[in-house]
Amino acid sequence: MESLIFIDNADRTDPAFNLALEEYVLRHMDPDRDYLLLYRNEPSVIVGRNQNVLEEIHDSYTREKGIPILRRLSGGGTVYHDPQNLNFSFVTRYESSRLHNFRFFNAPVVRILRTLGVPAEMNDRNDILAGGRKISGSAQFSSKGRMYSHGTLLFNSELEELDQVLSVRMKQIRSKSHKSVRSVVANISEFLDRPMSVHAFRDYLLQELIRDGLVGSQYMLSDSDLEKIGELREARYIRWEWNIGRSPKFKVSRSRIVDGVSLSVDLVVSKGHIEEIALQSELVAHHAAGHPDMNSSSVDDFPDLTVVSNALRGIRYDPQTVLSGIRDAWSHDLSGNATAIRAETVVSLIYGEDPEETDR
Repeated sequence: MESLIFIDNADRTDPAFNLALEEYVLRHMDPDRDYLLLYRNEPSVIVGRNQNVLEEIHDSYTREKGIPILRRLSGGGTVYHDPQNLNFSFVTRYESSRLHNFRFFNAPVVRILRTLGVPAEMNDRNDILAGGRKISGSAQFSSKGRMYSHGTLLFNSELEELDQVLSVRMKQIRSKSHKSVRSVVANISEFLDRPMSVHAFRDYLLQELIRDGLVGSQYMLSDSDLEKIGELREARYIRWEWNIGRSPKFKVSRSRIVDGVSLSVDLVVSKGHIEEIALQSELVAHHAAGHPDMNSSSVDDFPDLTVVSNALRGIRYDPQTVLSGIRDAWSHDLSGNATAIRAETVVSLIYGEDPEETDR
């Protein structure tokens, strides 16, 4: 790399802004120059370009905690960001020898980590490890003669929160999406020769890159830059259609037994919307045998699932939208809490998690 221009983002921690900034530098800054970004994000989940969100995260947990899900341009796996994680991005001219050559970009980072006493090394999956545990993951993207290679640096992140967020609960999904490879992770702060804040770590990394001659100057974003970055942020990185709806097509098959009745669903989700759905119910034989008062009328007592299937085709595949669709379909038969509970049960069937299993 020739001498890099460091772009100061004024320590903005909005993940949508920082993803838009990275794209802006790639597509709109001087194409003959190379750039460096160092930035932190508020708690957020960043998924790879070709990933299905629901196969990567603990969905109900992120909803409960209000943790946003964003999709980046590059491939690779899902990562959890918080303000104690430092992200780096080298935005350069495209060269075929650099694409997939993570060692080229990560070597300076590894060297600097070692000066701090961190036993950093790269593995064959392009991760940076310390003591056999992952402290950094990387990904790349290229477009029209430009590319970037970026990565995370787990400095002092909340690893328990990371573990919760990335513990997948929705198991009954089949797709051709790129799946993350889970790794045992560690914080860089565990290995330091001396205590250091994440801000001091950022400054040290930058100063070492300057001392090595890899960074030669600094650029402050202008009002015009900020306006254009804001436009990119609005057009892509805060849009449901990009962050969630762009997940590859997937199928879900799931079943539950409720009051002696077996409920099952098979559905196909495309661009975040239910494309096909088939709901079925049947009496469970052993329940009927043990309860003489249970007969085929037990199934008939359930609200009409055909009406539900018809109502849900074409809607967004998220729990609140599904619940609203079910209630609308049964609006002629709402009779208080019983129907509401059944609606919630069907939501759990259609858009549910499997709490007994986690992806480790």
